[in-house]
Amino acid sequence: MKKEKVFIYDTTLRDGTQAEGISFSRSDKIRITEKLDVFGVSYIEGGWPGSNPKDMEFFEKVKGKVFKNAKIAAFGSTRRAKSKVEEDDNIIKLLEAETPVITIFGKSWLLHVSDVLRISPDANLKMIADSCAYLKSHGREVIFDAEHFFDGYKDDAAYSLKVLKEAAANGAGTVCLCDTNGGSLTSEIMSICAVVKKNLPENVCLGIHCHNDSELAVANSLAGIEAGARHVQGTINGFGERSGNANLCSIIPALELKMGFNAILPGQMECLRTVSVFVDELANQMHNKRLPYVGESAFAHKGGMHVNAVGKNPVTFEHVKPELVGNKRRILVSDLSGCTNIETKMNERDLKIATEPELYKKILEELKRKENEGYEYEAADASFELLAKKVMNKHNPFFELNGFRVIVEKRGHHKPCFSEATVKVTVKGKHELTAAEGDGPVNALDRALRKALVHFYPEISDIKLKDYKVRILEGDNGTAAKTRVLIESGDESSSWVTVGVSENIIEASWEAFLDSIEFALYKKLESKKN
Repeated sequence: MKKEKVFIYDTTLRDGTQAEGISFSRSDKIRITEKLDVFGVSYIEGGWPGSNPKDMEFFEKVKGKVFKNAKIAAFGSTRRAKSKVEEDDNIIKLLEAETPVITIFGKSWLLHVSDVLRISPDANLKMIADSCAYLKSHGREVIFDAEHFFDGYKDDAAYSLKVLKEAAANGAGTVCLCDTNGGSLTSEIMSICAVVKKNLPENVCLGIHCHNDSELAVANSLAGIEAGARHVQGTINGFGERSGNANLCSIIPALELKMGFNAILPGQMECLRTVSVFVDELANQMHNKRLPYVGESAFAHKGGMHVNAVGKNPVTFEHVKPELVGNKRRILVSDLSGCTNIETKMNERDLKIATEPELYKKILEELKRKENEGYEYEAADASFELLAKKVMNKHNPFFELNGFRVIVEKRGHHKPCFSEATVKVTVKGKHELTAAEGDGPVNALDRALRKALVHFYPEISDIKLKDYKVRILEGDNGTAAKTRVLIESGDESSSWVTVGVSENIIEASWEAFLDSIEFALYKKLESKKN
């Protein structure tokens, strides 16, 4: 049986860029458009022609470009109150964009008609009718966004319905109900959409556009679909003004996997996480690990009983298979873990204990002891692997620390701090004493240790420190508080995270750095064996 179609209208490039801190270059916009086209959305709104040079450049760039799946839409308003439609600058710019689809918004709340436009209700209807008819006469597919529709409907339902009928009668093939303030409840959205559906001609598609000010944008969008809408607008990752727009990365899998609709191209659902991460990268945003479906934590299990159940049957704690949306299951280890967490994590890292299952319990006990001291292994898989090796008596240190000293000196009010580190280690029976300068004390230690080890282990020259995070664990103790340091290191092919804890930030950093070096050497030596 063929699935019913719901048209996905992506407005990341226009409405999404109204979010604080979100901006795309023209090149970014082209790349996102190409990505969304392959993904299989129905419409991609490119921006507002004439509002800024970047949007105009975008429309110039896509003119004549053939997209396989998506239609490009230009966005703007109805004609102005005192302009003739054929002379209105906004309408002219929309046509000059030469997109197959034009989306215009108009007022559907009498409050805006009287207080913002300051015209009569009939004049507003005439603006909507003129604009839709004129754009339609130029061969464009017209989508009408009824701005503030739900607030307007609750204020004067008869007038809001007149707005929709006027747009539909004059060429709008889709009328989209906008919860512009994002304040409507899901029950209101569903009941109002159902009434509107009954009042629209059968050949006019009903759309829904929700904002997230009440954290209901996704739920409200899906409620609109249940009530008869077959066109839904939103943005990748929920970008948008104030609290954001409806998140298409949650709407699309809900439509496809739970509601039985056809929303994107077959076989593309497993690319959902890739699309989400791609857009965040171009927006220079850290990907939100807690996003449903696509976040790194969406299928991460931590509680011991949960992990045990998932190991027996994933359906017990996973509402969809992570692979369906391009994600993967993750098992976390912490002081809330059970032996199943440890076993699963060690199997993931190829550290099986087939003949000594009691070791899982010993590793768990050591992990809980260390986490009670402030260590945290959820994000520090490399340190966890070293901890497990130590409990299993499979840890052979590559070198022995005899001591280190760090000097931080400031030689003038306007001069930068000067850092120097001295390290004493024993490597393969030989004593090494090295010193190095650095941009800071950790960098100086890093350089001094590498200088001591590189002759014995040239592999470490490929290792780079990628990220460094510090967390104060006991704020009540002020500057004497215990500190946790997470260090992300990597080479050309992979990265890993290690942890260190101490009341002294330098010692905590040193611990994490030592784990990083030892983990890297284990991996490089193991790869040589294989």
